Amino acid sequence: MKLEFHNVRWATKGFSISLNRIVTGDAIALFGPSGSGKTTILEIVAGLRKPHEGKVVMDGETLFDSRTRIHVPPRKRGIGYVPQDLALFPHFNVRENLLFQADKSKRLLEDVVSVLELEMLLERVPNQLSGGEKQRVAFARALMAEPRLLLLDEPLSNLDAQLKQKILSYLNKIREIWNIPMIYVSHAAEECAVLCDRVLVIRQGECAAEGSFEELFEKQASFQFHARF
Repeated sequence: MKLEFHNVRWATKGFSISLNRIVTGDAIALFGPSGSGKTTILEIVAGLRKPHEGKVVMDGETLFDSRTRIHVPPRKRGIGYVPQDLALFPHFNVRENLLFQADKSKRLLEDVVSVLELEMLLERVPNQLSGGEKQRVAFARALMAEPRLLLLDEPLSNLDAQLKQKILSYLNKIREIWNIPMIYVSHAAEECAVLCDRVLVIRQGECAAEGSFEELFEKQASFQFHARF
């Protein structure tokens, strides 16, 4: 995947995003402390926030251009977005959550359910699920849209260490089986190391550094990449 930010600016009172960068990779991490702008950048890519100026291009397709007034609606971007709150419908069971607004084949449902091991959960509603189970259902629902890109906003933030490792294994399965690029928001360096091949360090709405985890770890003295925020 190739993602281009050309002089992208977004601002609100007391905070702003400023990006002018081209990044490529199959699993890109947005890494940085809380409040640095990671989620806002994710929402700009998803089309949920409209920059005040600039241009956003994904794999050659312009998603936003302030000069030519292009703004592709979120539903037409082919992007699967898993927010921090997961946004599962509480009154739907797991099967109904997966099939909501999805006109997909039975085979796709079977494949997604099998890979994420949801067979025993299909008739349960969200309040009957554990945190890790809810996370897997949210991934599955995003996959049912057959996206060309997955956006994951701190998917492991509320899980214990054992569950984090399990969910990371599911994310690696998704990469291997469906070959869908991901943008992964995190403030935990170890998650970036396991899952991502490219890391953007976000500080105060800007990209402070970019590289592989190994490249950035070697430079950690200059910007404390290793620190947990």
